Amino acid sequence: MKFETGIKMLIVSSYPPRECGIATFTNDIVNALDVVFGDTLPVEVCALQNKDQDFQYPEEVSYVLPVDSLIDYRLVAEKINERNDIGLVCIQHEFGLFRGEYGDHILSFILALNKPIVTVFHTVLPTPNEKRKKVVYAITDLSDKIVVLTKNSKEVLAEYYNCQPSKIMVIPHGNHTVLWEQKKILKDSYGFKDKIVLSTFGLISENKGIETVLRALPQIVVHHPEIIYLIIGKTHPEILNREGEKYRHSLQCIVKELDLDNNVIFINEYLKLQQLLEFLTLSEIYLFSSKDPNQTVSGTFAYAMSSGCAVISTPIPHAIESLVNGNGMLLKSFDNPEEFQKSICYLIENKEQRTIMGRNAFSMARATNWENIAIQYRLLFDQLTSREDELRFNFPPIKLDHIKKMTTDFGILQFSKFSQPDPESGYTLDDNARALINMVMYNKAFPNKENLKLANIYLSFIEGIQQHDGWFDNYKDYNNQLTKQNAEVNLEDANGRALWSLGTVIYHRQNLPLEMICRAVKCWDKAIKNITNIKSPRAIAYTLKGLYLYYETYKDEEIKNHIEKLADELLYHYNINSAEDWCWYEDYMTYANNVLPEAMMYSYLVTKKSKYKKIAIITFDFLLSHYFMKGQLKVISNRGWFNKQNERIFYGEQPIEVATTIIALDLFYQVTQNKKYKDQLKLAFIWFLGNNHLKQIMYNPENGASYDGLEDKHININQGAESTLCFFKARLIMEKYAEKPSIQLKISKTKSLNT
Repeated sequence: MKFETGIKMLIVSSYPPRECGIATFTNDIVNALDVVFGDTLPVEVCALQNKDQDFQYPEEVSYVLPVDSLIDYRLVAEKINERNDIGLVCIQHEFGLFRGEYGDHILSFILALNKPIVTVFHTVLPTPNEKRKKVVYAITDLSDKIVVLTKNSKEVLAEYYNCQPSKIMVIPHGNHTVLWEQKKILKDSYGFKDKIVLSTFGLISENKGIETVLRALPQIVVHHPEIIYLIIGKTHPEILNREGEKYRHSLQCIVKELDLDNNVIFINEYLKLQQLLEFLTLSEIYLFSSKDPNQTVSGTFAYAMSSGCAVISTPIPHAIESLVNGNGMLLKSFDNPEEFQKSICYLIENKEQRTIMGRNAFSMARATNWENIAIQYRLLFDQLTSREDELRFNFPPIKLDHIKKMTTDFGILQFSKFSQPDPESGYTLDDNARALINMVMYNKAFPNKENLKLANIYLSFIEGIQQHDGWFDNYKDYNNQLTKQNAEVNLEDANGRALWSLGTVIYHRQNLPLEMICRAVKCWDKAIKNITNIKSPRAIAYTLKGLYLYYETYKDEEIKNHIEKLADELLYHYNINSAEDWCWYEDYMTYANNVLPEAMMYSYLVTKKSKYKKIAIITFDFLLSHYFMKGQLKVISNRGWFNKQNERIFYGEQPIEVATTIIALDLFYQVTQNKKYKDQLKLAFIWFLGNNHLKQIMYNPENGASYDGLEDKHININQGAESTLCFFKARLIMEKYAEKPSIQLKISKTKSLNT
């Protein structure tokens, strides 16, 4: 079966403005699918509503299902059946959402549907009675696929409900991306500068077990009066309707009884997402005190981990699976104030351990941010609707946030810890040359004084690190002083990049102030005298890119002669290292490999000598044959270079190699107009967007940075200058290939679903 491109997913769930955890969950999925895939996966919602409720829903809600009326389940299902554009129905299941015995009214809806059905179980209870077992078994039997949020739930479904394991897929609860460095900033801005902040949030009900934490606090406060405990959230609406604020009042009485008024703050609001994330981000410790051992999963728990809190939790299944390898503290029992007291004291008195736990949780949680969860739901959707058409990702917006944050008055810093710039890493010519190229290109596309200010900083760095003889050093510390690394490391590549960046400034003279051009030319004139010192293939290639740009500007015959000599040097490397099955310039491939054939093509554009173009295409196609596999880009690993005599090592992929692939593909397509290069260029870019072996995004949607590396089982979520600048450059190139703000390509679905 093949559907038209506009085929939709319909999600059946409670939905905002209804205040409910599953409503929030569904809203997050809808938003994430829109961000990642846009109009290539339109989503509509069928909102579940009790008879005493009447909400004004947003436009994505196209149906309302009154859950108290059994006849309406079938009537709504029949309306959905009439829609040819709905390809799949995704039901968010929680027993309390549906009426009937154990919510069995939902079976009328499922039986009436003639669409593929995915049911997402938010709660899976072990040791069910016969009636519950029959209801759950019927749902699983009638659904095409079952999604659960934890591995434990999959095991319980298989063991207690006879559900086939092959039918069950684990897609974890999603979370939002926050910036680590905001923790201190937010803490200060909310007036908690000298406090240690503990928090709990969610719709308040007796099952939350908050009284357990309150009874643990008095002895802690004696020794640590600086603690503040935030109890964030309104009372659950259904609890409020049934018994009013009885539970909240009981908590307030405990606070007075234990003399904790100065340490406990109730925030009796259903907070908007941004403020909620701010409260979680500024919290050092998150306390999850649920008394329900069968609470399968908790969105509040997931959000706390992704906000970098050190989590202390009772042993619900979600916590048992997540709090491993130093990600937090798992308690042994429920409703035990003494356990909470000991754990809280330990984390208060061991700041370093507290920080490590928060960082570990923060790092682990990136795999389950909502963008990555959206990719999993999309792949499931395509599997069940047998979609054969092309998959299109939305372009993320171009953001300068992280680049600006990494930039000081001296230049752009080399590394960051997560998204927090690391001053101790200092500066490199390599990164400032990249940054200058990026800002010049960006300013051409989007002229702005801020772009010129940044470009001037990077150009000043290049001027300041150039020696009197024109040669460049590469490394400076945070105080703008040269480091001993300059005497220990080969600096040829850095010098080549410097010439490339200066050539870029000179080439874009129409878009830049004359003063900048003059400074770049002055640097260039000093540097070009050292061109004979450049011998390594990559340094030659970077230099050739700069020479090409300079020649295109001034048509200088001496520059043309330099280009020919260096191109012949690359050709010499090719002739001595290539073989019948190894069409390359060296006997191994390392980093930034694409710059070599790219430089050969630039040499052809200046000299018009076909030998350069011929070798450029031969070597580039040879490289691409090793990079594109089964609909994905797989670049050379930084764990070990690819030697022609050895087996290739996989994983350890870095953004620099992906970006240089895109840069080269752009050139080769522009020169040859060969459509395969354009297709491969698009395929290379969506490596950043999730078309990689982990099916995870490689960029930070909050600040526009790129993560530093794609490993075998995780992503290195540090966001250094090199990675971010490479992603920025690649994203900028893609502007000219987008008819719409999205990118369309076939994607590999091999091993995409983590069943």
